[in-house]
Amino acid sequence: MFSLFLSVKMILKILKSRYFLSVVALVLWLLFFDKNDVFTQMELIKKCDKLKNEKQYYIDEIAANNANLYDLKNNKKSLETFSREKYLMKRENEDVYVFVTK
Repeated sequence: MFSLFLSVKMILKILKSRYFLSVVALVLWLLFFDKNDVFTQMELIKKCDKLKNEKQYYIDEIAANNANLYDLKNNKKSLETFSREKYLMKRENEDVYVFVTK
């Protein structure tokens, strides 16, 4: 029982120590009040991951567009199909009907 009382006394002495209080204050400051606190860092990490995913999406889109561009430059049939579908171009003596679905 005496040793328990002694250890409680020692723990209270440590808790009242200015060094311990300084460390606790510093940790609290860094965790919650600093400009670069933990929560801000977590948001920045999420934003970075999102931007990496968007970067991969745009890289894939650029590759697909380059493939389509190569196909349009080298294949007359695909160029004609693209111009008819996208820009509603037509040949002489043709009528174009556009069906709009909702």
